[in-house]
Amino acid sequence: MSEDGTTLAIMLFSEMLAADQSVRARLTRVLPKGMEISHFSVLNHLAWSGEESSPARLAEKFNVTRGAMTNTLNKLEWAGYVHIRPDWDDARRKMVAISPAGRRARDAAFAALTPMIDQVVADLGEDNVRAALPILREMRKRLS
Repeated sequence: MSEDGTTLAIMLFSEMLAADQSVRARLTRVLPKGMEISHFSVLNHLAWSGEESSPARLAEKFNVTRGAMTNTLNKLEWAGYVHIRPDWDDARRKMVAISPAGRRARDAAFAALTPMIDQVVADLGEDNVRAALPILREMRKRLS
């Protein structure tokens, strides 16, 4: 890669990291009290998929260790937001499903986030956001 290409790559990653920090800070401020970004992410995934998932699949999906996912799931189970049961086909594994309370918590968090997200999209312009999405998706896939 040329020196200009390397500089471009460093600038790109610097902007992505700065954006990540800003997004996380803003999300943390508007999420309901006690809810962490990881909690919302898992609840949102389970709500959208509408299916149970194993902790291992969730860890892979969110690119975290199984231990980190177990910690998140334990907190969600303690709060009553997920149900964790043995896998009926393999008792060594577990399955996770969102509970009705978890769906309500996810919906409340989503409602709290929506005004902030809508404002960012309005400020950037819908066309710019649509143009950025394929690039961001491709970067995510290549970095996974």
